[in-house]
Amino acid sequence: MIRHCVFVKFRNEVGAGERKAIHADLEALRQVIDGMDAVKFSANVSPEPFARGFSHGFTIDFRDAAARDAYLVHEAHQGAGARLVAALEGGADGLMVFDLDLTKK
Repeated sequence: MIRHCVFVKFRNEVGAGERKAIHADLEALRQVIDGMDAVKFSANVSPEPFARGFSHGFTIDFRDAAARDAYLVHEAHQGAGARLVAALEGGADGLMVFDLDLTKK
């Protein structure tokens, strides 16, 4: 299983309604991308001072690397990703992506 971890810095003027709509766009991808499983969203709740301005994040679990790779190039993901990036501080500079292979020890 691949856990796709995404951390973002939303622009100050991006309200809760727009963040929820972005989340809904990403959640809807589960209906069109085979092997895309759980999608979870949250604001950062860590008491540690290491967030470096990243205020929110989400994870997407994929059955395997092939499912993740199909998601990356899927037209629906490209659209949802563009909406997300447009809402971020500095565009893609307000984004950090980290994938974990949870099948490896």
